[in-house]
Amino acid sequence: MDPKTAEEYNHETKYFDADQSPDGRHSSTGDALATDHGADTDLRRSLSTRHLTMIALGSSIGMGLWLGSGTSLINGGPAGIFLGYLLSGAMIWSVAHSIGEMAVMYPLPSAFVQWTGKFVDPAAAFALGWAYWFSFCITIANELAAANTILSFWTDVVPIAAWITIFWVVIILVNVGAVTVFGEVEVVCSTIKFSWIFVVIISLIVVSAGGGPHQDAVGFRYWNATPFTHGFKGFLTVMPTCIFAMAGSENSGLVAAETANPRKSVPRAVGSIWIRLSLFYLLGSLMVTITVSPFDEDLFGGEGTNASPFVVAYRNAGIPVLAHMMNAVILLSVISCGSISGYAGARTTMGLAFLGMAPKQLKTADKTGRPWYGLVPTLVLGGGLAYLNVDHSGAEVFGWFSNLTSLFTLFGWGMICLCHLRFRRAWALQGRDKADLPWRSWTYPYTAWFGLIMCIVLIIVQFYLAIWPLGGPYGDPETFFANYVSVILILVLYIGAKCYYRGRRWVDLSTVDLDNGRRFYVDEADKEKGAKKGFKGVAQKAVGAIFN
Repeated sequence: MDPKTAEEYNHETKYFDADQSPDGRHSSTGDALATDHGADTDLRRSLSTRHLTMIALGSSIGMGLWLGSGTSLINGGPAGIFLGYLLSGAMIWSVAHSIGEMAVMYPLPSAFVQWTGKFVDPAAAFALGWAYWFSFCITIANELAAANTILSFWTDVVPIAAWITIFWVVIILVNVGAVTVFGEVEVVCSTIKFSWIFVVIISLIVVSAGGGPHQDAVGFRYWNATPFTHGFKGFLTVMPTCIFAMAGSENSGLVAAETANPRKSVPRAVGSIWIRLSLFYLLGSLMVTITVSPFDEDLFGGEGTNASPFVVAYRNAGIPVLAHMMNAVILLSVISCGSISGYAGARTTMGLAFLGMAPKQLKTADKTGRPWYGLVPTLVLGGGLAYLNVDHSGAEVFGWFSNLTSLFTLFGWGMICLCHLRFRRAWALQGRDKADLPWRSWTYPYTAWFGLIMCIVLIIVQFYLAIWPLGGPYGDPETFFANYVSVILILVLYIGAKCYYRGRRWVDLSTVDLDNGRRFYVDEADKEKGAKKGFKGVAQKAVGAIFN
């Protein structure tokens, strides 16, 4: 490895002429790409606005929502789970606006990891990058473990290890194909999930109103009876699962490095996030609370079949066809989430390599844009961890992994908001006009501060829950480390990196090279003007050749 300070990283990249892309050609997509100024990598910009928008819509819809909602309903009750998703949704909406502004300006392979090294601190970037990489591996394992729980609804004949192996291979095949193959698979999966949620909302409203075969009008019976099953602590316990359910929403920042025109693609993805938040999480969780009792023993995390609350809702209503279809969509969702975690993990290691915080081989990708050196260890470790489910219940493994991932996610979301705040501060310090930004978030700085503060508060809340967990035991070291080891790992990585890199506590914003890693754009009007100028020059040369 070749460690670099932020200053060294910001000044060592080759620049290109202002009217050329790195390979000497103009971009032909929408706004003309003028230059990357160091943002060019072995990755191929073969993903379109359609890919980025659909990945942003459906990338995080997996086990956390479809299965984890059962655990949240048991612990928090109907009001607890709904408020948990409402608060988590406000947080990721805030984070998404910070991602949007930064990803248009700096579409880098590991996005927020490299932004952290540039605007915050190299040691923080080291801790964030490796912690996030491990988080992606954990997510792969959790989604594979979920596949077994989902399939047990149909049969228990096939061994757990066999199911994990089968779907591990599926995730590997999706990732080892060309990037366009990955993009198309995610578009199909996201389209199915997005379409199915309308079926869920309409059908469960009908069921709640008494329109099902059993004609039992549930309404808001469970809200009136037990809005919170375990009081305020139960609501706090719901938060890690809600954060885990939304983890991965930030992946649109990673995908921006492989899109042809981030200036058009990223704002559309950010603008569509409210659809996912309202339809999937808020309305989806509301449908569960008005059709399923929080004391139903068949809920995931309960004593019965451990099925998804959506499946339980259809089965209790006497609609087995929709229960089976729901289970199939959930299976597709968890495999999709596992696949995109493999994609994101490989790109994170590439960004670390560009920061000099990982072996330089991780910078490379093959001619189709596949970063093999980062992809293989991500898929191997993620699949290997999934086999923990063989000796433990699916709900128990889910609890471990979701707590670990939610803390990593909170750290990542917080750093994204902090990077946004410091980027804007650097922009102002160096006398640049905010009107020159290729895309500006209309919510700045309020959402960036809100997201940062909420992430800090929830990390403290999870410390409280690690010592005093719902249902005890209180102060148990094993429980504490199982639930809070992520923070310990982050601190160890940060302190170790800080001792190694030394230097300033923070990056000096007055000296940050704001053009390094930046992608420049030319508006269509300027592009047409340049084309006319070029035609005029060619004509003059032709006339000169004739008369001379």
